[in-house]
Amino acid sequence: MAEKIGVYFDTQKIGPLLDCEPLAEKVRNKWAKACPVVKIEDNLSGEAGRQLIQADIDSGDIDSVCICGSSPRADWDIFDFGSHVLVERVNLREQCIWPFRNPDGSLPQKAEEADKLLAENALDCINMSISKLQKTNLPQPEDLEIVKRILVLGGGWTGCNAALSLARAGYEVLLVEKEQELGGYAGKLYKTFPKKSPFLRAEDAGIADLLEMIGKQDSITVYTATSLVELAGQPGQYTATLKNGSGQQEIQVGSMVLATGWEPLDTKYLEPLGYGKSKNVITSMQLEEMAKNGEIRCPESGKPPKNVAFILGFSELLDGIAREEEEARQRAEEEKAAAQQEQSDEEPSIEEPFEKTESYRHMYFTNELTCLNTLKQANYIREFLPESVAVILYEHMTATGIQELYYKEAQNDPGIMLSKGEVTAVETAPGGKLVVKAKDTLLGSDISLETDLVVVPTGLVPTTALDPVIQLAYRQGPAFPDLALFDGFADSNYICFPYETRRTGIYAAGSVRQPMSLAKSAADAQGAALKAIQCLESADRGVAVHPRSGDLSYPLFNFVRCTQCKRCTEECPFGALDDDEKGTPKPNTARCRRCGTCMGACPERVIAFDNYSVGQIGSMITQIKVPDDMAAEGPRILILACENDAYPALDMAAQRGWKWSPYVRIIPVRCLGSVNTIWIADAMGKGNDGCLLLGCKYGDDYQCHFIKGSELCDRRMKNIGETLDRLGVELERVRQEEVAIDDYDKIPGIIDGFVDEIMKLGPNPFKGF
Repeated sequence: MAEKIGVYFDTQKIGPLLDCEPLAEKVRNKWAKACPVVKIEDNLSGEAGRQLIQADIDSGDIDSVCICGSSPRADWDIFDFGSHVLVERVNLREQCIWPFRNPDGSLPQKAEEADKLLAENALDCINMSISKLQKTNLPQPEDLEIVKRILVLGGGWTGCNAALSLARAGYEVLLVEKEQELGGYAGKLYKTFPKKSPFLRAEDAGIADLLEMIGKQDSITVYTATSLVELAGQPGQYTATLKNGSGQQEIQVGSMVLATGWEPLDTKYLEPLGYGKSKNVITSMQLEEMAKNGEIRCPESGKPPKNVAFILGFSELLDGIAREEEEARQRAEEEKAAAQQEQSDEEPSIEEPFEKTESYRHMYFTNELTCLNTLKQANYIREFLPESVAVILYEHMTATGIQELYYKEAQNDPGIMLSKGEVTAVETAPGGKLVVKAKDTLLGSDISLETDLVVVPTGLVPTTALDPVIQLAYRQGPAFPDLALFDGFADSNYICFPYETRRTGIYAAGSVRQPMSLAKSAADAQGAALKAIQCLESADRGVAVHPRSGDLSYPLFNFVRCTQCKRCTEECPFGALDDDEKGTPKPNTARCRRCGTCMGACPERVIAFDNYSVGQIGSMITQIKVPDDMAAEGPRILILACENDAYPALDMAAQRGWKWSPYVRIIPVRCLGSVNTIWIADAMGKGNDGCLLLGCKYGDDYQCHFIKGSELCDRRMKNIGETLDRLGVELERVRQEEVAIDDYDKIPGIIDGFVDEIMKLGPNPFKGF
């Protein structure tokens, strides 16, 4: 806890627009005991300024530092005085001075009132920061004994690349493959589409060379015909239970790269194209096997085909299946909701049951790969059967980036015909021939194409859509949560944090994360390997892995007051909490992302971090000076801003010259998920006229760094009505808004719009009490 705080005003950052001397004097008067050092300096961010502060620390005059100047997002490295010194940055420039707009206009006679309003805003911010330091303790990292061995689950192309990257980085690797040999589907390929310049010809996949390199690495232990039965523990201290013909064994590992890849989509989705009715309608996987074996023939006659039709465009035929699946899904959701309603009096289960999520949608997700694969296999026809013709009927030909060259090369081949067209039927004709009917072709007319062989695409379904795969011994269940939202793909935050799943220490790579080529999968494997290494090294130092990388704090529980309500265990987005038979939470520090969602969920306020707590933010709220007369001095509105998107957006808006109401006071929070409703009640009870919560976007296209924080906060805010009603405060005085980091241009409108609504509502009934 900060006992001797040094307060420093950086006049270079704030002096031209704010008179620092009166503010410094007020700090000396109000915080005489807490702040023995209060100084005004010209350039704190220079070497001389830093040395000045360091000298005060070394002399023992202060044990913590409060910098009144620019945003904490600027000069953060300069004001790092070591882990033994608490540092708080008062963002006066970006969130007080630059965005200041005189609510009464810019007339000269109003200048003095404007200066007063600006000074009041600045003083509130300073007081809040000093109070925050008084409620902050120096975090002490948890000392964990970790295992620097990394499990790579899946021995296909991606898994082998990840294992090789980890071994070359100096780490011991456990490579586990469920099949009899390594290689996965890459080992079944005849060729792959181009991976290097000039990107005109298919080439060998390179799996043999990769496996040879794996065999030369002494630090890689390979288990084939082996499955993962259970993964228990936490990052740095996992116990992996493996099962094979020799029985079961437990091996200690520190983190895991998930590279289990994909499985072919159920062929029922291909039945509208004649698959299963004619042997001469085959999947692209079957054609790949033919090419691998050295010849391409019609399965029915055994003769080489003269004409081969590749079908890519058949969305209308899929629509019927899609409607059936959507209707079935809706019925299942209604039945589930009804069952939950019947069991409403029973205690809800924390564990999420695993449900398969294979669907027609996977065919669409795989479109880019199926397009490139079709171009490759059309070239197979030209290679094996130079006199034969390949016809490609596509709805959307997707050849992104440099692969456009490969597409153009196919266009230039006289034996490969490409046409846009929506296939409406595949019918059997006399003599064993097939007739492909299509509409919406490039010529505009319907066509009927007689062919010997029809090749339909193979959709990719991630293994995590079909099976729990990771087999976690977590209270929340063995699989990743909310897989249905991601159609079964191992859920990572695609926008902010690729590779990172909802389970800390497990990093997805390759097609289990999203459909991708061999070249992209190899790069993806390296990325996931680096994240697995980062996880181990962070756990070894007792700090958070991500997104608050390096954070020494972790949640502390006052179990004496815990009522075993299980809200923290249920709402944690990352499964960091288990519980015992009574429902008492059992923390797993290395799983924790330090978002504070558990703290926001706890009704008894028994969860806190050394440097972030309910009491800390509550003390900051009490430092806001609320005027009694709203009409004369304006309202006071608390803004709780997510530090990940909203807070930077506020900074960027000010840096671009945007202005907003001076009546708001901004407090950054780790995540809106950490917002405890007591803060809202305290703010309203103290007389603040409104509370605006600015957080990340949530929903299917979420941008929340902590996945569900904003969504959980939104649920809580909908339930806060009863509390506000008891206080006699209108629900309209509390609002949550979604803000992306690039929504800085919308920030002023959001703030000013809310202030205008508060002005219409009038003063808070608690004002003056």
